[in-house]
Amino acid sequence: MDTKSIALTVIFASLYASLVIVLAPIAYGPIQLRVADCLLPLTMIFGWPVVFGVTLGCLVGNVYLQLGLYDIVLGSLANFIAASLIFILRKRAILACITGSITIGLIVGGYLWMYFPPPDIFGLITFEWVAMIISITLSSLISLTVIGYALFKILSKSIFFED
Repeated sequence: MDTKSIALTVIFASLYASLVIVLAPIAYGPIQLRVADCLLPLTMIFGWPVVFGVTLGCLVGNVYLQLGLYDIVLGSLANFIAASLIFILRKRAILACITGSITIGLIVGGYLWMYFPPPDIFGLITFEWVAMIISITLSSLISLTVIGYALFKILSKSIFFED
């Protein structure tokens, strides 16, 4: 990594963690809107430094929120996978954002029941557990596909980023 990549990684990690911490009341829980996820689509402009930055920023933000080890590890992993997929699919921006949203929804929604347990009905998958996955996926769609995609489009047209 060169100096520019390291600087971008640190900037995106700081931005992500700051947004999670400042917006903590809405950034975690079984129903959440993690606005910081709007940074993930910027991997389509800045590449791997954003992937590493949003992963590290998620780690820092989740440590601050103190929900638990699963959230720290699996939330950061969800961001890494989602941001990597967005970068890989960058030629199809909307598909990339939707794929990232679904990834976060499945991973984060899949483990949050450990912190916000739904009632156990004979050990079966409960409606509440599925609703949690759907809720996280929908909130990720708002953050990534609506806000993040708009941010991506605005920045990608900026003369500021032309070579």
